[in-house]
Amino acid sequence: MQSLILGIGAYLVIKQEFTPGIMIAGSIILGRALAPVDQLIGSWKGFLSARLAYQRLHDLLDMITVRQSFMRLPAPDGALILDGVVAVPPGSTVTVLRGICCEIAAGESVAIIGPSAAGKSTLARVVLGVWPVAAGKMRLSGADIGHWNREELGPYIGYLPQDIELLDGTVSDNIARFGEVDPEQVVAAAQRAQVHEMILRLPKGYDTPIGVGGAVLSGGQRQRIGLARAMYGKPVLVVLDEPNSNLDDQGEAALVMAIAQLKLEGATVLIITHRASVLNSVDKILVLRDGLLEVFGPRDQVLNQFMRPTSTGRPATLQSQAAG
Repeated sequence: MQSLILGIGAYLVIKQEFTPGIMIAGSIILGRALAPVDQLIGSWKGFLSARLAYQRLHDLLDMITVRQSFMRLPAPDGALILDGVVAVPPGSTVTVLRGICCEIAAGESVAIIGPSAAGKSTLARVVLGVWPVAAGKMRLSGADIGHWNREELGPYIGYLPQDIELLDGTVSDNIARFGEVDPEQVVAAAQRAQVHEMILRLPKGYDTPIGVGGAVLSGGQRQRIGLARAMYGKPVLVVLDEPNSNLDDQGEAALVMAIAQLKLEGATVLIITHRASVLNSVDKILVLRDGLLEVFGPRDQVLNQFMRPTSTGRPATLQSQAAG
């Protein structure tokens, strides 16, 4: 367009209908007038990408069904019943859990172990009601987990995911799950998680901004604050997915004390772990393999079944087939 403008201007100057000054002035004015068109052409690809992204998001939200509201149920006690649970991750056709059947009494602590891809994290999501079951029933205190209203059930559940997800805010905001911050409950949760002293050493204590995803914290600090969040409000069911993956020896000792505190308070605790150091803190062990429940029973009984002596004379260790 600019070349065309200059060409027309030069032609008119040659024909002596314009002066060279008018040609230059006209080129500048028309160039400014056409600038928005240039910008529109340059940003057209981004506009199309934004429109397609909006359409994909709109279609995804249309696929989500409105959750049915149920009558309010009494406060749960943490007892779990898995009756033939079959689980398929959303959007997938691969069955990850196949016919899991077991009962966990209120107040029991259970370690869930097994090789990688055995379905341990999927089992945690099913127990929490995050993923629906494809078949069977997952019951909390006798009621189908899907029949609990999520807003009412949330305060009774604590969850520490394998990938710690903290949000942009202060330490106290994250521990309080971004609800109304009750200072006494926040401090109590931190003390029960053995993380109170660590938080006090932060630049602004509980008011320290942690950035997006907890960027200003180390992996171990994020994990311990996530544990305090899981213990906020004295939940009756706590699910910990690899709670010691980023912890040092001091952090692991604090984790063991936190689990003991949860047991003392009568909470049902499920711990997914690959480390044997946590097994001494649990009552029972559940072994998964290829989506099937291989063994479930008292800790000592399961350990005796999967222990083997070592050639070095050291204490026996869990077989790799079971512990992963």
